[in-house]
Amino acid sequence: MPIKKAAKKYMRVTARKTQKNAKIKGAFRSAIKKTLEAIHAGNKDSAKEWFQKSAKALDKAVQKKVIHKNTAARRKSRLNAKIKNLGKK
Repeated sequence: MPIKKAAKKYMRVTARKTQKNAKIKGAFRSAIKKTLEAIHAGNKDSAKEWFQKSAKALDKAVQKKVIHKNTAARRKSRLNAKIKNLGKK
């Protein structure tokens, strides 16, 4: 346990930030999961709808500096490619 007052405060700040970041990560992870479920089910309309929600959640995570912008771009690109390939199969 920290002894100094500043270290105790930093622990509280870290706990708050961790909780906030976990909530943001959970939002985009669940949206991505729903998108993938729709893709595996073969439901293109639902997949497109969930993709939009996923992209929005990823963009918000980037905006709040929870994930890097390239990570979000890569995830969006891969999801979009899966949706596009859904119609071809």
